[in-house]
This record gives sequence, structure tokens and C-alpha cells, in this order.
Amino acid sequence: MRYELANLPVQTLFEPVSTATSMLTRLDERIQQSDIGDGWVSRSHYSDACASLWVDGELVHLEDLVLHDAMMGVRAPSHEITIATDILRTRRRILSRDPSWPLTPEGLRSLRRQGVEDGVERLQFAPERKSLGMDVSAENPLSRDEDDDIFSRQLAEMDLVLARSSALLAGSPMRISPRREQEMRDPLLYEDDWDEDARLAEWMDVVRQTEDLPAVLRAAIVLDAWETLRVLQHAPWLGRLLASSILRQGGVTGVHLAAVSAGLKQVPRERRASRHRDSRLLAFVEALRLAAEAGLKEHDRLVLASRQLKSRLEGRRSSSKLPQLVELVLSKPMVSSGMIVEELGVTAQGALKIAAELHLRELTGRGRFRAWGII
Repeated sequence: MRYELANLPVQTLFEPVSTATSMLTRLDERIQQSDIGDGWVSRSHYSDACASLWVDGELVHLEDLVLHDAMMGVRAPSHEITIATDILRTRRRILSRDPSWPLTPEGLRSLRRQGVEDGVERLQFAPERKSLGMDVSAENPLSRDEDDDIFSRQLAEMDLVLARSSALLAGSPMRISPRREQEMRDPLLYEDDWDEDARLAEWMDVVRQTEDLPAVLRAAIVLDAWETLRVLQHAPWLGRLLASSILRQGGVTGVHLAAVSAGLKQVPRERRASRHRDSRLLAFVEALRLAAEAGLKEHDRLVLASRQLKSRLEGRRSSSKLPQLVELVLSKPMVSSGMIVEELGVTAQGALKIAAELHLRELTGRGRFRAWGII
């Protein structure tokens, strides 16, 4: 497949691109100078991850994502929660790296789960199973001679799950080689003739050809190219994050990652999926503008909430945990008693007491397993 860059509607896009650029720049400047900028950025990661699933036709509740991210979910994570968590962590990784990193070969390999993060050694699997304390420095059991044996392969898959879980709990996500990942792909889930590398190369060619364009217009074009070429079979959301990284690389956003999915959620699907490229580009540019407008409104709402909460801290002792709770509430869409206990180092009863002192809005309406937030 080829993505043609000829006959771009530059004159039609000039005014929408200028407006979106102005709104995004204004939002980034306000966040940079705000006392609650970090909390706003943290909240935007959660909301955009849920919006990304919504754009792809799935539904994830924000509170479920927050609890799963804090490793306090009471139910086994669904497939949608797993994807939303992946989006959430990918957004954090992109924002924590250099603006140019996501579009480098190393960055793309890492984001596609085919590389190794900086400073993290590649984990391999031991030939023998040793529960969670297994030795992961030996040869991968998936490459042993007895792979043809069904039972041995099932044990190897169990080792894979255990090793990946241990690596995730240790804070060092495991990466496997592209060849091994290709061998492990289920033919019922992956099409054999879907050449992701060739599609990615074609998409990168579009990225290179648009280097001289304004950042917002460039982001819209590369996002449209990603959707048209359908680069990855099971990660369409990655294209939206890469488009956000282009805005950051172009200097439009510096301290935050644009919530492209949250903006697309406000645009009718008929426009986002139109057969005419001009309509799609206009829809993508409008989505960036809407995302910036929503971000400004959310920031103003959090500023007002911050002032109200901090007004309740007057006259408190210097050892009070309430200031820490205010920061926690401003950085999360919701907080549970368990999250308060873990973050503030108080008892369960203490968490209930300080939440009541701060007059937070209780979200569940229950007497147990309660959660609070800013509405």
C-alpha cells in the first residue's frame, strides 16, 4: 500500500491548523506555569487511555483503570483493561523520554514490544521451571529440542507467563526477540500475510516527507496515514500516541502529551472514518483543537478544586497528612482507601478519617470499599 501526499488541501486546512496550534500552545504554557500541572498531566493519561479504547469500539471504566494501575483491582483484568493499561504506561514512557525518541528505530522497536528499554537487560527463560524464583539467565526453553512435545510447550508457555509477571512486578518489563514473538503468534489472531514491517516502513516514509510541515498538520497527516495503512494489527492506538509525540517534537507541546483520543471522541465517527482524505484531515485537526479546549476547562476546574481543598488546610499541624492527600486527589481521577493507606502510610481507619476531614466527594455510595474524587 502507498499513501499519497499529493494534492493536500493546504488552503482549507490553514485556518483550522492555526487555531489548533494556538490552543495547544496555550494549554501547554498554562500547564507549565501551573501549580497543579503534574496532577493535570497524570489525570490526562488516564482519561486519554479510556478514550482511546472508546475510539476503537471498546469500553473501559475510568475507576477500573485507576485501581488496576495501582494494583488494587479485586477482579481479574479484562482484555480491555489490559490494553488500556498498556496505553497508559506507553503515554508515560513517551512523555518521560526525549521528544525525538518515539520515532527513532530503537523507540519504535521498544514501543512495539520488540526491543529492550535503556538500562534493562533482556530477560530470558531457564530450561527448568523454578516457580517464581526461576533462574532467568539460561537459554530460552522455547528453543529446546523437545519443543515438538505438546506438554513441554505448554510448560514453556507457563514459564513465559511467570517470567513476564515477575518482571512486571519488579518494574522491568520483559522483551523478547522479534523472531520468537513471530513464532509465538497465534494464526487465529494474526494474519500471516500482514507485513507490519513493510507497512511501518511506508508510514515512516510519510513521516520523513512531512518534516517541513507545521507540527499540527504533520500530526494529522501521519495519523491519517497510520489509519489508512493499518500498520499494526492489534495496536491501532499506537498511531495516536506517535502523532502526539510529533506535536511534542515540533515544540507545540512540551510538558504534556496531547490527548488525541479524547479529542477524537468528540468528533463524529462519520467524519473520522470518511472516505475522503480532506474530511478526515479536517476531523483530526478539529480533534486536536477540541482536546486542547477540554484540557483548558479541566485545568480551570482543578485549579478551583485545589483552592477549595487547600483552604481546608489552614490551621493544620505541620505533621498533618492532609496536604499529601490533596496532592494525591489532584493527581488521580479517584482514590480508594487502599490507595490512601499505601501513599500516605496511614491505617485504614486513618484513611477514612482524613478523607472525611477534607470533605471529599464519595463516589460509591457504600459503607465499605469506598472511593473519593473531585467531580
